[in-house]
Amino acid sequence: AADSALPMVAAALDPALAASEFKRRLPRLSGDGRLKLKAIRVVRYKAGKRCVMEYDVEVRRPGEVDHPVTLIGKVRARRSGNEGFRQLETIWNAGFDAQSADGISVPEPVGVISEFKMWCQRKVPGETATKLLAGPEGVTLARRIAEAIHKLHRANLPTERAHTMADELRILRECFNKVAAQRPEWVGRLARLMVACEKLGASVPSTNGCGIHRDFYSSQVIVDGARLWLIDFDLFCLGDPGLDVGNFLG
Repeated sequence: AADSALPMVAAALDPALAASEFKRRLPRLSGDGRLKLKAIRVVRYKAGKRCVMEYDVEVRRPGEVDHPVTLIGKVRARRSGNEGFRQLETIWNAGFDAQSADGISVPEPVGVISEFKMWCQRKVPGETATKLLAGPEGVTLARRIAEAIHKLHRANLPTERAHTMADELRILRECFNKVAAQRPEWVGRLARLMVACEKLGASVPSTNGCGIHRDFYSSQVIVDGARLWLIDFDLFCLGDPGLDVGNFLG
């Protein structure tokens, strides 16, 4: 009952309402045709924070064969959906569209369903890089992923959010406090480790920063043959590009 996102999630799971809103709000997908909602699935749900859903849709256009599309819809507590959509659209338009010559793309942003405070994107084909990195082509794939995140950093896209070393240390401190609450015998060791981390953080030179993913790891890269899809830009912000590299290596 305390989950502020729950009413929107409940509405987004109503097949009749979802079908109606998709027809009204997603002209980018339907064009002059029609949409038929075939299935709804909840992929991830974190109470009080966010929900990710998949919608199987059949697109029907005059003179064309019906074709299936799977959309991913995202709902976040206290968010309208507009911010996430605009951010992905900015990246898409900066050379990361589905036909980019370098084979580095992001999912196509499709639209915002204001009734659900949800924004939608196409689900991309392929599999996550996690298993493939351990395979025979893992080194080659790792090089391609490095090129992909470097492309994002060089794009230096605008964003109103920023993430600093102080923010990173604050998050680490909060995690240490949670561990200490469960393992009181580690309090002293955790305190010493936190001091060492703060000293290390203070020694890192500050940078002007650029647009970074901020949650970059192998599951955020979908491999579809020669094309790489970078996904989940919910934490995209201005920050040190080394953070993306460090997160991925970690």
